[in-house]
Amino acid sequence: MKASAQSERPARPEDGTLETVRPDFQVAVELIGRRWSGSILWALGGGPQYFADIIQAVPGLSDRLLSERLRELEQHELVERCVHPGAPARVSYALTKKGDALIPVLSDLQAWAKSWNRA
Repeated sequence: MKASAQSERPARPEDGTLETVRPDFQVAVELIGRRWSGSILWALGGGPQYFADIIQAVPGLSDRLLSERLRELEQHELVERCVHPGAPARVSYALTKKGDALIPVLSDLQAWAKSWNRA
């Protein structure tokens, strides 16, 4: 783990009790921890993608679940939807500034997964 992440870790109070988990942390963990959400955000980390590109980048993800998760991520202002004119109109998805700020966190998670899942 990076030194900066260590310094942000909650210190145990002197009395030995555990620090209460903050509600904003719980909301964030539940949002990116929803099935496929983290993978969708990771796939968008390389730049704007079309729906079919995201499906291809995340094996096992269905069209229905991708649509649902993209709507949720848009509502939380992590992803933005861009409709490109033409016939037929094409839609791409990209990370917002808020969503892009998660990429270093997801990168650390990927590094952790690689080091601990050496099966």
